[in-house]
Amino acid sequence: MPSLLEISGLTRRFGGLTAVNAVDLRVGEGELVSVIGPNGAGKTTLFNLVTGLDHPDAGKVHFEDEDITGWPAPRLAERGLARTFQHGRVFANLTVLDNVLVGAHTRLRAVKPRIGGVPGVAALAELALALVQPPSVTREERALREEALGIIALFGERLAPRIDNPAYSLSYANRRRVEIARALALKPRLLLLDEPTAGMNESETAEMLEIIRTLKARGQTILLIEHKLDLVMQLSDRVVVLDDGSKIAEGQPEEVRNDPRVIEAYLGHRHVGGLVQEAVAA
Repeated sequence: MPSLLEISGLTRRFGGLTAVNAVDLRVGEGELVSVIGPNGAGKTTLFNLVTGLDHPDAGKVHFEDEDITGWPAPRLAERGLARTFQHGRVFANLTVLDNVLVGAHTRLRAVKPRIGGVPGVAALAELALALVQPPSVTREERALREEALGIIALFGERLAPRIDNPAYSLSYANRRRVEIARALALKPRLLLLDEPTAGMNESETAEMLEIIRTLKARGQTILLIEHKLDLVMQLSDRVVVLDDGSKIAEGQPEEVRNDPRVIEAYLGHRHVGGLVQEAVAA
C-alpha cells in the first residue's frame, strides 16, 4: 500500500518537556490508522505538528512524498489535509449549511481570479466577483451547495432537518457532527479526527462509529485519535500507541490490544479486558 502520509523522527519540546519524542508513523492510501495512549501521551501535539498549528524541533512530515514540514495550515488544507479538534470548533452564528460550506473554501475557483503583482488587487477582484455573481460563480456556488447537502445527509436526522439552524443552537454532539461535515467539504485526501466521540453517550458513539465506517468503506484515508478503545479496535487497520511522547507499540488492533507495554501504559499490570472497559467508560 503506497504511503500517503509519512512521519519520521518527529519531535516537539516545550522547555524541559518532550511532548513528542522521535515518532515515526505511516498512513497508507485508504487506511484508517488510530493513535491511542493515556492522557498527556502527545497525541494532539502530534496532530498539531502534522497540520501546521505547531512546528517540530526535529523530524519530517511527508505527504505523497512531498516534504510538508512546517507548512501553514491554509496551505496544507489546499494540499488536501483536513482535521477536527479535540474541543469542537464551529462558527456559532453561521447556519449548519454555511458552516459546512466554509470547509470548501480552498476549492473555490470561479471567485478567485489569478491576479498578482499589485497588493490587494486579487482581494478586490474576488470581492467584485462575489458581489456581481457572474454565471461561473453562481454555478460553482450551486454545485458546492449540493455537495454540502449530500455531506450533511450522511448524518441523517441529526443534521439534515437543521441545515438552517445556527450552530450555537445545536447540541454538543451535533456541533461535533457539523465540524466533521465541514472537514469533509474540503474533499480531503487525509482526514484527521481528534476524538470525534468525546462527550458523546453510548448511542451517539455508535452512530459516529457507523459514520466513520461508511467513510472508510468509501476509501477515505483517516488518522484517528480516540480514547474509546472498543471503537478503535472495530475500525482500525493499524493502531499506534504513544506514551510520554514516545511510540511504544504499533500493529493490528488485536496485537496492540494484547501488548504488555500497552497494558502497562494504561493500567499497570491489570488485564487488557479492564483496559478496554475503563477506556470505553472514560
